[in-house]
Amino acid sequence: MTSEKSAPNARRSTRRAPAAHERQRDPERTKALILDAATEEFSAKGFAGARVSAIAARAGVNQQLITYYFGGKEGLYREIGRRWRAYEAEAIPDDTDHAEMIKRYVRASVDPRLGGRLLAWEGLADTGESDEGATERNARLQHEVELIRERQRAGELDDRFDPAALLLIEMSASNALAVYPQLARGLFGADGSSPELVEHYADQLAQLIGCLVGGSSGHPD
Repeated sequence: MTSEKSAPNARRSTRRAPAAHERQRDPERTKALILDAATEEFSAKGFAGARVSAIAARAGVNQQLITYYFGGKEGLYREIGRRWRAYEAEAIPDDTDHAEMIKRYVRASVDPRLGGRLLAWEGLADTGESDEGATERNARLQHEVELIRERQRAGELDDRFDPAALLLIEMSASNALAVYPQLARGLFGADGSSPELVEHYADQLAQLIGCLVGGSSGHPD
């Protein structure tokens, strides 16, 4: 389950180095602050609505540093995608137990540093046009479909289910707390990011998928 966060077409900024006194002594920390702030801003407003000035204000840095480190808004958005893929590879490797994998994706979806809501914004803004980001995303999706097929061949998952359909269902359900916080409040009487609700929902979803498709995800005896 993945979101290859590729930026929509945007006017590229001219890269210009900030004045020496504006640079931080710890560039990696500065980059992390900018990425965290950008993830929050993009999650709240989408790519089109987010403003570089607002991201800089959130991060507490000079706006020129965003251009200096990331080349502008589009480069920053792409870096968020790279950070997500690095997190995904480390925290949810391909051999993760299926039930545990679903739980980890639910937890990741509500982590404000990872930008679970970006997937919804991308869908709303989708024009059907293909770009480098879409090519990478589709390749990753097909890889994950093949992983489901392998689990089906191994008897871990019921092979009566279309792997692509199962993946889309799991992705959508895993992101539900992040994408539909208003429904979560109405249904559970709690904020969608509440740790207790996140764990409850993650466990319920893993059990539900397990009951439907078999394997170790199912409800314990």
